Amino acid sequence: MRSVFMMTDIEGVAGVVSFADQAFADGRYYDNAKKLLTAEINAAVEGLLAAGVEDVLVCDGHGAGGVWFEDLHPQAKLLHGRPITLAQLFAPLPDYEAIVIIGQHAMAGVATSNQNHTQSSQTIDYIKLNGQPIGEIAQFSLYAGALGIPTIYLSGELDACKEIEALIPRVVTSSVKQGLSRGAAVSLSATAARALIRRDIQRAVEQHRANPIAPLVWPGPYVVEKRFFHTHVTDQAVMQPGAIRIDSQTVQYHGDEIQKVVYR
Repeated sequence: MRSVFMMTDIEGVAGVVSFADQAFADGRYYDNAKKLLTAEINAAVEGLLAAGVEDVLVCDGHGAGGVWFEDLHPQAKLLHGRPITLAQLFAPLPDYEAIVIIGQHAMAGVATSNQNHTQSSQTIDYIKLNGQPIGEIAQFSLYAGALGIPTIYLSGELDACKEIEALIPRVVTSSVKQGLSRGAAVSLSATAARALIRRDIQRAVEQHRANPIAPLVWPGPYVVEKRFFHTHVTDQAVMQPGAIRIDSQTVQYHGDEIQKVVYR
């Protein structure tokens, strides 16, 4: 295995615990949070290179932008910028052999998950796929899985690690903090978190080479149910092609191809 696509987010990074102060673009410590994420990305890149990976594409998956560009590892490339369509964001995926995820949080509604949410922390209550609650981990892993690309590693908070372990047998994870509530957590030190990521992601590549992890694939057809906090957001969502309003705050989307429904 020589190429890896790295999806990133900011809320699962050690030391990042607050939406308002660290994850939102106008937060007083937002720039510092970006540097913390970038250092964890760099640790992951170092581990991948040590395992023999030659091509690492880092995708800035945080909506407001989470990577401090000047500090990015010199051997990584960065996919970034907004606005961007889903097709543009994932266009490079077929060129990569495996997925890794850095800085991940758990899905909306997990009580002990620090900064838990799914897609939007301000508008979405939950997302279900064929009746099962899913978060951003399942969304991305299923999208990549439809292309035959496995997700082999994740770093983030403990609840995010548990979430992906329930989805993908033998996936390697690194828990860099344990949530206490949506606004509090116990984090490893920055140095310890980076060392853990560097070690574990190298092991993930080596284990995958020896005993490959299968891409995440669920059988169709598919029903995606999305519930919003507020009715005006539902009013907007129901105007999308194929949307079916279930009640005042909930819409559904139906389809036979996972890539066409999982991010609706």
